[in-house]
Amino acid sequence: MNTILPKKEVDLTSQELVADEQVELKDESLMSKVLTASATPPSVDDVIEGTVLSIEKSAVYIDIPPFGTGIIYGREYINARDIIKKINIGDGVAGKVTSLNNKDGYIEVSLKEARQALIWNEAEDAIKEKKIFELLIQEANKGGLILSWQGISGFLPASQLKTEHYPRVTDGDKDRILEELRKLVGQKISVAIIGVSPKEGKLIFSEKNPEQKNKDSIIGKYTLGEEVMGEVTGMVDFGIFVKLEEGLEGLVHISEIDWALVENPKLMFHIGEKVKVKIIEIKDGKISLSIKALKENPWKEAEKKYKKDDIVDGVVIKFNKHGALASIEEGIAGLVHISEFGSDEKLHDSLELGKNYKFKITLFDAKEQKMTLSFIDPNKKVEEK
Repeated sequence: MNTILPKKEVDLTSQELVADEQVELKDESLMSKVLTASATPPSVDDVIEGTVLSIEKSAVYIDIPPFGTGIIYGREYINARDIIKKINIGDGVAGKVTSLNNKDGYIEVSLKEARQALIWNEAEDAIKEKKIFELLIQEANKGGLILSWQGISGFLPASQLKTEHYPRVTDGDKDRILEELRKLVGQKISVAIIGVSPKEGKLIFSEKNPEQKNKDSIIGKYTLGEEVMGEVTGMVDFGIFVKLEEGLEGLVHISEIDWALVENPKLMFHIGEKVKVKIIEIKDGKISLSIKALKENPWKEAEKKYKKDDIVDGVVIKFNKHGALASIEEGIAGLVHISEFGSDEKLHDSLELGKNYKFKITLFDAKEQKMTLSFIDPNKKVEEK
């Protein structure tokens, strides 16, 4: 059985419902105010997001709830013209707050600066994600290369170049390094961002593959004294570079190529040549190699044959600032000191490169592989007779 309420009761009930709705609306309004008040208002330099309300000839208005309306105008409008051309009403945009005290109550916003801020964030993300970019080499200096990414200039130090691009120059001659680096200008190179400096507006790049296994872990696979095969990747005045595997290259110093005197490594090897080497040092992330260590040490046999005060025949094979180097057999050479002659001119008058002379051994140390010689002047012998 349906119960019909008296009209008065119905009216009262309706009034109660309306009252309840009003209470709810007041509560919602109050809650909105509380939420708005509790939201952290933006500060100058903050990057905020909003929706484009209107685009005019000299200004763009952006809805930035719950804080009000943002405006892009004046210089900021001119600076962002290329961006403004691509946006429409209703689009979401990000802007950087430049002022909170606009005379008309607007929040002044810069799209250009926000874009820069977003690019820096993107650069930081690229570091984390180890992204690779192919960029054009624009300039070179004595320290490395200049590249540009997203309109931001960056520096690629020479130390961060891969083996094939690294300027191998004797004694680190800066002018020659620059000469080698300039050859790369105009080429494209695959690099990763490894450092950002928003304050200076600079990026740091590396050509070395960030996905590559850690170099220390690669080196950790090798042991001191181990003999391995490698591939010649470069020849310089001071030695040759040998690749043991992808990501690991070692140097065979000129003094470790052969027991005999080596004048020019470039004449002894070619790129891509396979060579057997011995690991003689692993230090500070670098690996040093030797070829001569794989050959019989001639000083061991020489120790049995020579001693101090012996008279020996030797061929002059080199002049240096200390005197002349004379070889008495393959791999065994001693120094004839310039002090014996008094001057460099007298040294060259007495000894000629490639000629054989008699010498007296004044020091012989096979363990240290050292020998000094004294020139026996045949003219003085004649005079003594």
